Amino acid sequence: MYIAMNRFNIVPGRETDFEKLWQERETHLEQVPGFLDFHLVRGEKQDTSTLYASHSTWASKADFLTWTKSEAFRQAHKDAGKNSDLYIGHPVFEGFDVII
Repeated sequence: MYIAMNRFNIVPGRETDFEKLWQERETHLEQVPGFLDFHLVRGEKQDTSTLYASHSTWASKADFLTWTKSEAFRQAHKDAGKNSDLYIGHPVFEGFDVII
């Protein structure tokens, strides 16, 4: 299995807007071969930002990479720049091969 994560630092006071954006977002993941699971998780709130991470699980890294080149990926990310006022900096990607 493979886990793909993006870390987001969100502007203080905009957490509800960020969460609503993700709750209403069409991810198009259910139709993608190899997709297993998705979660949005909230981390610690600091004075300067609140940490979030998107967490998707895939059957393999190859399945994840295929998705990143798909029409479903383009559709899921087509409006990504519209809400730049919510973010402090760019998302930070982290990918993990599952060992156990």
